[in-house]
Amino acid sequence: MTHLLLDALLAAVATGLLWKGSEWVVNSAVRLAHKLRMSEVAIGLTIVAIATSAPEFAVTINAAVRGLADISVSNVVGSNIFNLGFILGGCAAIRTIKTTSVIVWRDGLFLLIMSSVLVMFLRDLTLSPKEGLLLFCVLLVYIIYLFVKKAPLVEKDSGEEATWRDIPLLFLGIASVVGGGHILVWSATSLARGLGLSEWVIGVTIVAAGTSLPEFATSLMAAYKGRYGMSLGNLIGSDLYNLMGVLGLAGMLGPLRIDPAGLQSVYLLVGMVALVVVFMRTGFRMSRAEGFILIGISVIRWIVDFSAQG
Repeated sequence: MTHLLLDALLAAVATGLLWKGSEWVVNSAVRLAHKLRMSEVAIGLTIVAIATSAPEFAVTINAAVRGLADISVSNVVGSNIFNLGFILGGCAAIRTIKTTSVIVWRDGLFLLIMSSVLVMFLRDLTLSPKEGLLLFCVLLVYIIYLFVKKAPLVEKDSGEEATWRDIPLLFLGIASVVGGGHILVWSATSLARGLGLSEWVIGVTIVAAGTSLPEFATSLMAAYKGRYGMSLGNLIGSDLYNLMGVLGLAGMLGPLRIDPAGLQSVYLLVGMVALVVVFMRTGFRMSRAEGFILIGISVIRWIVDFSAQG
């Protein structure tokens, strides 16, 4: 009983870190974006997205080094589907998210193209070092382009000037979000074991969702504050960074060979990205109904995964 109470307390503390940390990230990133004359979308696509993808990076690279290619690829693909389904869908279900033509045609379409490229690379069930290097290099070009080609500021001004304190506050917020996510996964896993849940159930729920907690906390806070560009930028940027940066680097470490069944998830990812682009384009907003559709697709996928294991 004492262990369960301690786990519950740690989970509560971790939730507080996620909430407060995400607030620091959003507030400081908004002020820095206006100071640098960059759009909040660009900041969300780069600094915030790369930082919140730290858990996926740790899991994927560790698996690649240990020769566990299926875990490397499935973690990235699964995380990207989770980001678009549960997180983006969840944010839209709570509050309609406004989009722009730049997010749709530059970032959304680019994610769709690169997801399709991944399908081509994995048709032979192998991601070679050359293919991994190509993914990584394209990501670097894309990031440089975002910083050089500054999109016009269309978001409302926060009314607060950026100061030197915003830089450490941004990184402190990121550390709180990533650390809070790690603590929550650990405490929730321990709590679940104490309640008698199986390792498989814990793995496909708590651990699978846990690596996406930073994106969820940050995007939800940004949407809650009406910073839709940063909310969408964080999720699309995280998916791009996972797909091209994390998986690209893992592929460079050695050829990644996957199970044929893994291709189904990659096809699902492409379909999910295409659907998200369509949703973002219709009326340049994502409605609550569209959010529930994305959540529904992710729930069905989990049910199918559970059934396959059964």
